Amino acid sequence: MANIKHTKNELKAQREALKRFQRYLPTLQLKKQQLQLEVRQLESQLEAERNAEVHEQAELAKWVRLFAEPVEWRNWLSVRKIRLGQGNIAGVAIPLLEGIDFERQVPDLLATPAWLDDGVDMLERRVRRRLELQVLEEQMRQLAAELRTTNQRVNLFEKVKIPEAREHIRVIRIFLGDQMTAGVARSKMAKAKNLEQESAT
Repeated sequence: MANIKHTKNELKAQREALKRFQRYLPTLQLKKQQLQLEVRQLESQLEAERNAEVHEQAELAKWVRLFAEPVEWRNWLSVRKIRLGQGNIAGVAIPLLEGIDFERQVPDLLATPAWLDDGVDMLERRVRRRLELQVLEEQMRQLAAELRTTNQRVNLFEKVKIPEAREHIRVIRIFLGDQMTAGVARSKMAKAKNLEQESAT
């Protein structure tokens, strides 16, 4: 336990600290609940995206034999711009994927393989899915870090700060009560001594 002064001012300061902790704790607990809910939702969203990616990889396996023909994909599809925004969940700034701008060349149907159009579509979907997954993973990383921090703060308030303030208040009140009792006893003893001296004269 921290070294505290046994004064009325310290008692007042400890009572104010206790009120502050008790007022702030519900806000922290609410934030913790919101973050837990968001993390669970994000986990299920990430799982769905990963499952969709696995499905797309299975789709792509059908194309692998065709990709054995040399194709310079950069000539047909490139990412021109990735548009990222910023969202806010329970006070945490997270990245949002607002859009992806692709630059796509229309293939000459006579000079290119017949499957090239479908291959470019598949490649675009794969790039989009990969970028969506990266943004979701970054959101998860940031929310999980904030959840850890918030959880530590809730535990600090619940298990350390509030019990510590209550104990300080108890100790100071006992000390001040003992001081008051001792003062009353000294006063009575002094009064009794004065009475004895007066009666002796």
